[in-house]
Parts: sequence; C-alpha cells; structure tokens
Amino acid sequence: MSGFFANFAVVINQQIDMKPLVSIIMGSTSDLPILEKTAKFLDSMEIPFEINALSAHRTPAQVEEFAVNAANRGIKVIIAAAGMAAALPGVIAAMTPVPVIGLPISSTLDGQDALFSIVQMPPGVAVATVGINAGMNAGVLATQIVALTDSEVAKRYAVYRQGLADKIVKANEQLKEVKFKFKTN
Repeated sequence: MSGFFANFAVVINQQIDMKPLVSIIMGSTSDLPILEKTAKFLDSMEIPFEINALSAHRTPAQVEEFAVNAANRGIKVIIAAAGMAAALPGVIAAMTPVPVIGLPISSTLDGQDALFSIVQMPPGVAVATVGINAGMNAGVLATQIVALTDSEVAKRYAVYRQGLADKIVKANEQLKEVKFKFKTN
C-alpha cells in the first residue's frame, strides 16, 4: 500500500479497535455546541468517547437500555447534559453503577431549573454536577476519573494542569509591566 492509504488504514483500524471510556449523552442535539467543548477536551487527552442523543422523557426505553449496559460495554464515566427538567442525568444514575456527571444546559430560567434538578438527587443516587453550560469542566472531571486507573491519561492531565499554572505565572509576570501612579509592585 502507498503511504497515504497505509496511514489511512492505520487510522481506520485504530478507530475500529477503540472502545469508548466516556459516554457523552445529550437530551437534544441542540445541546451539541456546549458538548463540543467536552469532546474537544477529551480528544486532547486522547480518551476514546462516544456521543449520543437520548431523552429521559422522549426515549425512556433507549435511555434504560443504554444505562443498564454502560458498565458492561466498558464505559468508565457518563456525562449527561440536559436542560429544563433535566431528568436525564438522574435517570441514568439510577440505572448504572458508572459515575454520572450532570451538565445543566441553559435553555430556560438561565439554566437554574436544570441545575437544581440535577443537584437535588435523593440519597443513594449520586450525580456529580458541573456548572451551567460548563462543558469543558465536564470533560475535565471525566478525565480525572479515567486518570485514576490509566497512567497515560494521568500523565497527559498532569501536563495540562502544569500548563494552567504556567499560564498564571506568566500573566503575573506581565502584570509587573502595568503601570499606575499608586501601584506599588
């Protein structure tokens, strides 16, 4: 095979062999712009993931099938995004031992309705919750969970965290150049 086609075949075979560790579930495809941040972060950490649209209210049988089978499929973390009544994360958490991260989406009431719905879980059915529209933080939390049992992901995440620290150190150095009449540093 020539170079291009050989490389293409390798990429296709890698994608076929990849099994998702994280599952991103959205109640509606209108949530995709928020979840794109999640997907980009997981991609940057080289964590295989899947994305599906499932609705606790409109496709309850499919949600149940997904949740019941998630652990057996090797899913380590589920990110469930929903707006308004936001039942999706809790419904999934009720049917799987896999950790669920709830991502409230701002669709009405500035997302506060979704936030309150997700964080007010009954005792024994836990959903970790990130901020309203905080797609990237959902990806970060999922990465931290996967990193507990994957040393390569842990290394990539440590590099990312160091980059955050380096950025602030650099910004602080640049602040020394900002001049004001009564600024003392």
